[in-house]
Amino acid sequence: MPLKYMSLKYYAPLAVSLVAALIILFTPASGVPSGFQHSDKIIHFLLFAALAYSSRFAGMTTHVTLAWTVGFAVVSEILQALLPLGRSGSALDAVFDILGVGAGLLIAVRVLPARSAIH
Repeated sequence: MPLKYMSLKYYAPLAVSLVAALIILFTPASGVPSGFQHSDKIIHFLLFAALAYSSRFAGMTTHVTLAWTVGFAVVSEILQALLPLGRSGSALDAVFDILGVGAGLLIAVRVLPARSAIH
């Protein structure tokens, strides 16, 4: 079934995940709570796993999901380095983003029913 005909319930998790990602990735450094060492890597991993999973749940193909989430990971790190947010871009954060994408896609393969069964 084409995406435009799907119920909102399939898009909502992706919208929530994307809004959360934008807030988490682009909050100025002064508003980012500190955690234990490398906690940011866990957050990056989980955030991008959620984006990939919810993208598949919304009916996007694996290739489309992989393309936009990996692109978003790279662009978000570049923007963090360039925008006056007091944050720095990190290649290691991008690696954890991409690992999260892979995990989200693997979980989607195991958990989600066949695409025709979802719609």
